[in-house]
Amino acid sequence: MCRVVDLQQAVLAKNDATAHTLRAALAARGITVVNLLSSPGSGKTALLERELMLARQRSVPVAALTADLATENDAARLARSGVPVKQVLTDGLCHLEAGMLGSHLEAWPPDDTRLLFVENVGNLVCPASYDLGETLRVTLASVTEGEDKPLKYPTAFGLAHLVVVTKTDLAEAAEFDEAAFRANVQQVNPGVDVLLTSARRDRGVGALLDRALAAAEDAPLHTPVMARRPEDSAHVHAGHTHHHDHAVDTHTMAQTRS
Repeated sequence: MCRVVDLQQAVLAKNDATAHTLRAALAARGITVVNLLSSPGSGKTALLERELMLARQRSVPVAALTADLATENDAARLARSGVPVKQVLTDGLCHLEAGMLGSHLEAWPPDDTRLLFVENVGNLVCPASYDLGETLRVTLASVTEGEDKPLKYPTAFGLAHLVVVTKTDLAEAAEFDEAAFRANVQQVNPGVDVLLTSARRDRGVGALLDRALAAAEDAPLHTPVMARRPEDSAHVHAGHTHHHDHAVDTHTMAQTRS
């Protein structure tokens, strides 16, 4: 068990170093990365499509990279917005890593890109521990997933700069208890903002884009308690937290050995 823990820490430390380098390189290009995490079926793609369409209407130069285990369905949906989109297939890996992301950004997105939205693999476990060099980390949950979602996935919600609730048009049918959800979010991430959205009803659409633009302008970000260390870095360094929800997977272990 100790060897597995040591390996996990080594993998995460290596990822953090890569993320730090990637963040600096993207900043030099004037690109701010927004990392979107959620469970499968949360409505993340639908909301992101609306945000991208709005960005295009406002003439904000944005791009989107979406990661999945298989199919290019989400990329096809996001491309309807008219902004540059890239699909990354992870070949079974349950999350993106900084090195994987960086390998797709060497000649992309276009030079004038201001915001890059990264739609991570639909999973609230593995992606939570990997810094991608993002400036803004957003965790999403739909009203149909239950009010205790933040308590079940404390790392994903505890390291978020922003929490977004989706599909609020279904809140009444799902008997969603907004107060209970907010209380559970605050339990794992005190002080973080919670936005309510519905891509279908256009509720809250544009708020995520506004937050991303503010982050690009160096507006103060919420600092999650779980991300705070003595040096109190302004960026997420998920690999340093002691609250990992998973052990490193065998695919990553094999990559590390090689």
